[in-house]
Amino acid sequence: MADGLIINADDFGRSVEINRAVLRAHREGVLNSASLMVAGEAADEAVEIARQNPGLAVGLHLVVVDGPAVLPPARIPHLVEADGKFPNAPVKLGLRYAFNRAARKELAAEIATQFERFAATGLPLSHVDGHQHMHMHPAVFDRMLPWAKRFGAKRIRIVHDDLRLALRYDRHGAIGKSIGTAIFAALARRATGCGLPAPKRTYGFLQSGQMTEPYVLLAIAQMPDSTEIYFHPTDGPRLDELGPNPGDLATLVDPAVRQAIEARALLRNSSASGVAARAGELGRDASSFNVTDRHVARVAAK
Repeated sequence: MADGLIINADDFGRSVEINRAVLRAHREGVLNSASLMVAGEAADEAVEIARQNPGLAVGLHLVVVDGPAVLPPARIPHLVEADGKFPNAPVKLGLRYAFNRAARKELAAEIATQFERFAATGLPLSHVDGHQHMHMHPAVFDRMLPWAKRFGAKRIRIVHDDLRLALRYDRHGAIGKSIGTAIFAALARRATGCGLPAPKRTYGFLQSGQMTEPYVLLAIAQMPDSTEIYFHPTDGPRLDELGPNPGDLATLVDPAVRQAIEARALLRNSSASGVAARAGELGRDASSFNVTDRHVARVAAK
């Protein structure tokens, strides 16, 4: 694995299908990190998988939107529905967190309880990130950060994707991608200097739900030394457009992706357009490493 490269799976513990995908991607593929939903329906199984696979770094996937809460509905009535789940309404909840004092008080209690639930597993807290990146919301971030430090988180995800790369690969939804990038750039500036390390670059936000092999190879070819690439793998059916899907699992176990990561020393200073030329200079044939170069060059030429 290349130095400073984090290959992460979100939604660990959300379902048994996601847990199976995480385990396979770790044992057979390139996955070295996962983010745990502590209130997920398969969270206990996920914890056991993590204990049996100490090479898998596990962090907290903070859920304050579109997922189950830890506290009962009676304790956080401004946050969740009657079934104890946060609605899939990030804008609505974002406004509530910003302007409703009662909601912010309940939010603080829920965040603290999720950290305590993680600590109770006995797993080292590798990192903290958030479902739908809601941890970047100022009201959430300010209440999360002290707990992350208290429980010894080694890093935090600050969303900083590569818009140029995303648009070079696929211009579909260019306006939405540009707006999303601008919003998270502003949130990232606010979070910078928070006292916890964060990768310089994250890949996954602009291509969520479609982390294909060609896109990932192109990202690997030009990523900085400190990078996180995150996925939403499952071995079951696709759960939603931007979330867990079997295609992400296929990419994580693809031999070309492993080859690209193992060849990081060669790719580090190469632009995507120069990779094929470098491969030719080194005299590789189609049966060896240049399977990665072919994919990267093909995507760069699109």
